[in-house]
Amino acid sequence: MSGRREGGAVECSRYRLVFVASVLGILPTPAFAHASDRGHVLLLPTGYYLAGGALAVAASFLVLALLPPAALDRFWRRRLSLFAFSDARRTGISVLSFAGFALLVAAGLFGSRDPLSNPLPLVIWTLLWAGFTLLQGIFGDLWSWLNPWYGPWRVVSRALGRHADGKQPPRRPNWPGFWPAFVLFFAFAWFELIDPAPDDPARLAHAAGVYWLVSFVAMLAFGYEEWRRRGEFLTVFFSMVARFAPLGRHGTRLSLSWPGSKLLAAEPLPLSGTAFLLLTLSSVSFDGLSKTFFWLGLFGVNPLEFPGRTALIGIGSFGLVLTFVLLAAVFALVVFLGQRLAGDENSFGEAAGLLVWSIVPIALAYHIAHYLTVLLVDGQYALVALSDPFGLGWNLFGTADMMVEAGVAAGSVSAWWLWNVQAGVIVAGHVLAVLVAHGLAWRLHRQPSRTALSQLPLTLLMIGYTVFGLWLLATPTAG
Repeated sequence: MSGRREGGAVECSRYRLVFVASVLGILPTPAFAHASDRGHVLLLPTGYYLAGGALAVAASFLVLALLPPAALDRFWRRRLSLFAFSDARRTGISVLSFAGFALLVAAGLFGSRDPLSNPLPLVIWTLLWAGFTLLQGIFGDLWSWLNPWYGPWRVVSRALGRHADGKQPPRRPNWPGFWPAFVLFFAFAWFELIDPAPDDPARLAHAAGVYWLVSFVAMLAFGYEEWRRRGEFLTVFFSMVARFAPLGRHGTRLSLSWPGSKLLAAEPLPLSGTAFLLLTLSSVSFDGLSKTFFWLGLFGVNPLEFPGRTALIGIGSFGLVLTFVLLAAVFALVVFLGQRLAGDENSFGEAAGLLVWSIVPIALAYHIAHYLTVLLVDGQYALVALSDPFGLGWNLFGTADMMVEAGVAAGSVSAWWLWNVQAGVIVAGHVLAVLVAHGLAWRLHRQPSRTALSQLPLTLLMIGYTVFGLWLLATPTAG
C-alpha cells in the first residue's frame, strides 16, 4: 500500500509539474532587441555532439595529411566565371544608404523608446551585425557598395576640388597598421556586450552618429581607401569575412569558387591585423561565455538572480580583455610549436599573419550560430519597425501589422532544429578552417610531411575550440 501511495504521489507531482510548465509557457515573456539568450536549457545528449564534432575536425586533418597538397591546392583554387559588372552605380547606392542611415538615427532620437519598436537598434544589432555578416560570407563584399561613407565622401571631395577616386596616397606618414580598426572594434564590442543600455535608441543614435562623423572626417583627412582598409572597423571586418564567400569579384567579373578559397591567396597580415582577426573571434566567444552559469559563478553571482548589466561592467570588461589575451596567447603558442615541429625557417610574424586567415571560417561560424535565434525573432520585429520608424502609424512597406512569430525559436521541436543547425555550423566552420590552414601552410612548407607537422598544434586548438563552441550552445545561461 505504501508503494502505491508513493507512486501516486510521484505521478501527482508529475502532473503538477506539467501544469506549471504549461502555464509558464503561455505567459508573455520579455524580448530584447539585441539579445542572444536561449529560452531553454538543452536536454539533448550533448556529450555525443561534443565527441562527434571533435572527431570530425580531427578526421579532416588526418585526411588532408594523406592527400597530395599540390593536387588539393589546384582543386581548391578552381573558379567559375559568371558575368561582368561595373561600379557605375556605387556612388548612388552609397548615398541612398547614407540617407537610410540618417533616417534611422533620426528615428533613434525622436522615435519610440522601445527597442523592439524602434528600427535603429533592430537594424544595427539584428539586420546589420547579425544578418549582414552572413550575407557577406555568402555573396562577397556587398558592404563596399552599401556603406554610408563612400557616396558622401565622393560628393564632398568633388565639391572641395579633390580627387574622388579614393586612391590618393595617405596624408599620414608611417600608417599604424590595423590598430585604429582594432581599437574601434574593441570599443564597439565593449558597447555591445558591456554597456548598460546598448539597445536604448537615443544612446545608440548618438554613438552611431558620432562614429559616422569621426570616420568621415578621417576619410577626408587620410584618404578614403586608406581609412577604409585600416581604420573603419566595419569595413575591415566585412572585407575579411567576404574573403570566405563563394561568390566574389575577380577583376571585372563575378565568379563562383569554393567557400574559403579566396583566403588561400591572402597576404600575411601584420601584427595589428592578426590581433584584429583574433579579437573578432574572442569577442563573440565572450558574448556567449559571459551569460553562462559557469562564468557568473566564478565571481559569486547568482545566475538565478541576475543583477543586470550595470552591476557586471567591471567583470565584463575584465572578461572581454582576458578572452582576447588568452586566445592570442594560445594562437601564438600553437604557431610557434608548429614552426618548431616543421623546422620552419620563416619568421614567426609571417607564419602567424598567414595562418590567422584560417580563423575567418571559425569566426563566421560562431557569429552565425550565436546570433541565429535573435536573427529569426528580432528580424521580424525589424520588418515591423521599419514600416513605422517614428511610431506615427505609418505602413511604408506593408509590414507594420505583421504578426511576429516568436514561436519559431521556442519549444522542443524548435530547440532540436536550432541546436542541430548551430552545432552543424560550428563543426563545418572548424572543418573548413582546417582545410584553409592546410592550404596556407602549403605556402610556407613545400614538403607534405612538414605541412602536416606544422598544422598539428593548430588542429588541436581547433578541436578544443569546437568542443568549447558546442559547450557554449548547450550550457545554461542567465539574463
